[in-house]
Amino acid sequence: MEMMIQVPIFDWFFLLALFPIAFFWARRAYRILIKRDFSEVALKKGLPPSNPERYAHYEFVINFLPAIVLIGVLISSFLPLLWVFVDVNLDLDAFILDRDTRLEYAGVTIWLKIFASFALSRHAHGGIAGLGKKKPPQDPKP
Repeated sequence: MEMMIQVPIFDWFFLLALFPIAFFWARRAYRILIKRDFSEVALKKGLPPSNPERYAHYEFVINFLPAIVLIGVLISSFLPLLWVFVDVNLDLDAFILDRDTRLEYAGVTIWLKIFASFALSRHAHGGIAGLGKKKPPQDPKP
């Protein structure tokens, strides 16, 4: 017989960690779209590329979509508390995700965002330095 130990406190810590993550990604998307601040677009070693405006719309999508997914996971997680504190007669069962689905959506979203930001920053800065560039011919020394 297999026993499964569940520790709901880790689930709550994970959900509480989603708040600042979603906030920072949504704020970054807001800065790019509304304020037209391109200082955080495709950073590599803390520096933006030579033409950050060219990659701004990609960075906006890379930040906006994961922020929306994480906000949806948070709303789905806290909907059951609505019935505890407020007398609601709405049928919201379709919007409530179970524990495993919440963790899957949030985890995959976080990892995909990290990989996409990394790929965009490398692409914006020209990939690997020196790759594809030919070295000038060396003069043979007598």
